[in-house]
Amino acid sequence: MKKLHHIGMPTKVKKANEKYLADAKVFITDADDSDHRIEWLRFEAGSPMPRLLQTTTHIAYVVDNIEKEMKGKKVLAKPYSPVKGLTVGFIVDEGVPIEFMQVAKCK
Repeated sequence: MKKLHHIGMPTKVKKANEKYLADAKVFITDADDSDHRIEWLRFEAGSPMPRLLQTTTHIAYVVDNIEKEMKGKKVLAKPYSPVKGLTVGFIVDEGVPIEFMQVAKCK
């Protein structure tokens, strides 16, 4: 099962309440703070994130099993954990980045 989580939009404009992800060299906003579930991404020069993600709007889904969702697809970025309890990975489908997000279950 997948559930729409947010729309990620690259920008060069600094936004309020950005958080910095040092490993990705990107500033992001929280989609929970947006009425329309928009996550803004502002990449620094030298970001290791794929160019397509830096320049193209992406769609993000929460999924139960990230490996299952990505299997057999054109992988843009292999699954990784940007923050504790969250694994994300990106594919390319219909020419745009698609993000899958798997949230760790609390024990």
